[in-house]
Amino acid sequence: MLTVMGFATITVVLVLLLSNRVGAVVALAGVPVAAALLMGFGPGEVGAFVTSGITGVATTTAMFVFAILYFGVMRDAGLFDPVVRRVLRFAGDNPVTIAVATVVLAMVAHLDGAGATTFLITIPAMLPLYDALGMRRVVLAALTGLGAGIMNIVPWGGPTARAATATGIPANDLWAPLIPAQLIGMVTCLFIAYYLGVRERNRLRSTNVGRPVGAGVGAAGDGAPGGGTVPGEYESERPELLRPRLYWVNAVLTLATVAALVSGVMPPELVFLIALVLALALNYPGMSAQTERINDHARGAILMASTLLAAGAFLGVMEESGMIEAMAVSMTGAMPDFLGPGLPLLIGVLAVPMSLLFGPDAYYFAVMPVLAAVGDGFGVAQIDVAQASITGQETVGFPISPMTGSFYLLVGLSGVPIGTHIRFLFPWAWLVSLVVFGSAVAMGVITPWAA
Repeated sequence: MLTVMGFATITVVLVLLLSNRVGAVVALAGVPVAAALLMGFGPGEVGAFVTSGITGVATTTAMFVFAILYFGVMRDAGLFDPVVRRVLRFAGDNPVTIAVATVVLAMVAHLDGAGATTFLITIPAMLPLYDALGMRRVVLAALTGLGAGIMNIVPWGGPTARAATATGIPANDLWAPLIPAQLIGMVTCLFIAYYLGVRERNRLRSTNVGRPVGAGVGAAGDGAPGGGTVPGEYESERPELLRPRLYWVNAVLTLATVAALVSGVMPPELVFLIALVLALALNYPGMSAQTERINDHARGAILMASTLLAAGAFLGVMEESGMIEAMAVSMTGAMPDFLGPGLPLLIGVLAVPMSLLFGPDAYYFAVMPVLAAVGDGFGVAQIDVAQASITGQETVGFPISPMTGSFYLLVGLSGVPIGTHIRFLFPWAWLVSLVVFGSAVAMGVITPWAA
């Protein structure tokens, strides 16, 4: 019963999210609660499940809210305007340059292995450029996700550390042999960025007849170009909010904020809370001005917070009710004997799609150990199961996984509907994962089929 209801719940949630039929909060919170009640859990038990899940994401939600408000205030004050102008002058009307720069920035930002930090750095920095050029925001979200995903293979990124913990194999022993394959994956991401940039450039040329590409400011949802400024002459939509005399103060504050995030000297939510307080006090003194700034960005912050809290409820019900564990056991028990020796191949090929079903903790601590035990009976080495997993499962696949909190930050900051983002990024993420896995197999790092 738990297994059937678990798969049914995730299927319904994914269908609702991918089809954009209902809001994310409705799908993420309503479906699992209804499923738990249908299975006979009492209101008190379901309430405990939800409370457990929400408690697990509470601090992350606080960080997202303060981060959205902080970067909103920085944009109002004009922190990113000079960067936009310089990059636009450098790139001209070429979306290809912007697309490639997005992936590179995401890769560099993800050196600390934190998806939330990567998205908080990359999206606010690149979003004005995409809007100014008229590029679609779904491309920004996809390229940022690819850059972060390929770098998430590093041992401190999360999945590799979890795989090491579950198997007892040192994280560096899992990762170091995969470095060449990861580098090939990074190059693949750059080629994808180049291709998508060319496609955006051609689209803009066909839709801006008689106008220079990049002459408009895109809309939030689809990036459709609109009337506006010429590249290199980008101007703020609210010039009265600009604080040019405080530019370097704001720049230093932002750099200090990012440094504090990367170093981990304080919890992320506290870092952004302090940064927001300082940003408001320095740039917009007085209760009226500060309240106005918060109100202007409250819609995005509340939408992000409500979605993340709903995701917490979803994860809480799925995990605490036992549905995730039951799904893991049933998947391995139903595996035909002839597939046993080829378990690493099966895992490597399906790693990204499995990111839609299992979060990192659920997979690496519940599913993978069972898979490794099954594979052991067919002569499959644990290290092959672990390395096949980290070529895509919640690494390249985490930017499309509704099971991770940073996924909602990515789509929230970029302003792209969840279903639109998953449909657009899924084939590219899967391609990168297959390239990494195939490269690892070709170099003899992973044995796809036991003898």
